[in-house]
Amino acid sequence: MTNNPISRRNVLGLAAGAAGAAALAACGSDGPSESGGGTSNGGGGGTASYWSLSGPPGEPVRKAAIERWNKANPDSKITTNFFQNDAYKQKIKTSIGANQGPTMIWGWGGGGLKEYVGSNLVEDLTDWFGQNAAVKDKILPSSFGAATVNGKIYAMPIETVQPIVLFYNKKVFDKVGVQPPKSWGEIMALVPQFNAQKIAPFSLAGQSRWTNMMWLEFLLDRTAGSEVFDRVFAGEKDAWSDPAVLDMLTKIQDLVKANGFQKGFSSTTADSNADQALLYTGKAAMMLHGSWSYGIQTAQGGNFVKDGGLGWMNFPAVEGGKGDPSNTVGNPGQYLSISAKATTEAKDIAKKFFSTTLVDDEEKAGWVKSGGVPVLKGSESLFTGGDAQFLKDMAGIANGAKVFAQSWDQALSPTAAETLLDNIAKLFQLQVSPQQWVDSMNGVIGK
Repeated sequence: MTNNPISRRNVLGLAAGAAGAAALAACGSDGPSESGGGTSNGGGGGTASYWSLSGPPGEPVRKAAIERWNKANPDSKITTNFFQNDAYKQKIKTSIGANQGPTMIWGWGGGGLKEYVGSNLVEDLTDWFGQNAAVKDKILPSSFGAATVNGKIYAMPIETVQPIVLFYNKKVFDKVGVQPPKSWGEIMALVPQFNAQKIAPFSLAGQSRWTNMMWLEFLLDRTAGSEVFDRVFAGEKDAWSDPAVLDMLTKIQDLVKANGFQKGFSSTTADSNADQALLYTGKAAMMLHGSWSYGIQTAQGGNFVKDGGLGWMNFPAVEGGKGDPSNTVGNPGQYLSISAKATTEAKDIAKKFFSTTLVDDEEKAGWVKSGGVPVLKGSESLFTGGDAQFLKDMAGIANGAKVFAQSWDQALSPTAAETLLDNIAKLFQLQVSPQQWVDSMNGVIGK
């Protein structure tokens, strides 16, 4: 990924996932989290707080990092709370706004981070990275795009590089006697063949909405290249009116009308991993999802991955499309910011955690073991054993992409992202036409 050219939206707008709406309950906790990011309790008494996502494959690695830190620093402990993905996005914003957020704010960078910066809610880490150049040098340079707002760094890149890929069940393909698709036309041709065998062509957690978005991202890129969304991100008036957008939206609805997804996909959630189960149980043939899916299927799919049942590939080309087939979309990293409201003690604990535990060899090895490609340099030597090929392929996709684009809902402002996700859900449910979708989205450009 270090040689990867980054588009304007990747450099300036990467990722709003940390900004959602109303609060929901936590999925899991390893102890109480201090309120106020350390303003009264959050950093007093030599403690700091950390919130992040629950569930495999990430939670065990995150917990292990905290445990290493707390064991080595008994007088400066970090407390944790873990939430399901969608609940976290909703909880974090309201908690920070109410001055009850954690010391360390986990997120995806970009649009959400930009909002935090505009409200003076997170620390400027530019000087800290300048003083700790050895720490910065351990991290893939391309991951800093999503951590940067107006030329300044406001977050520590952590965890893994996560391209979105097309997964498929090899046993299902063998059963039906077909080959993985190499083009959009081949995808559409496979749909009736799988349906005839009472196998869903694609698994989709449609209720979660961001899973549907992956289809639009790849289809628009393969059809027109990255330039169309770059214009949207730049705030160009009526940028969604490009003919390639209407073509892409029509293709999406053609796939829905052809029963390309499982029955009831609009009520399937990603947080439950029900979409993953459809793939590894053979009830679905394919699934477009983030590379973290590999770790979920390894953890929950029995011997499915171990026995070689899972296949993967970059999204295929669209016939006559202008997009480079090497392009990918996803997350060039995850990110930790430090609350500007935290006490000096809590901030110091967070910075020491950044410069030690989060860049140590155990951290790197833990993410590799989880099935991920770390944002830390020099991980390739750890790509061994049964996961080696997957890890090498994911690194190859990330490093070989002409453009590694950030997910749209993470690149846009939270306001525009919510409208985007709402309209995408309606598109898949056939509740809006392609033109209605375009008109609605043009209305929030630049907001």
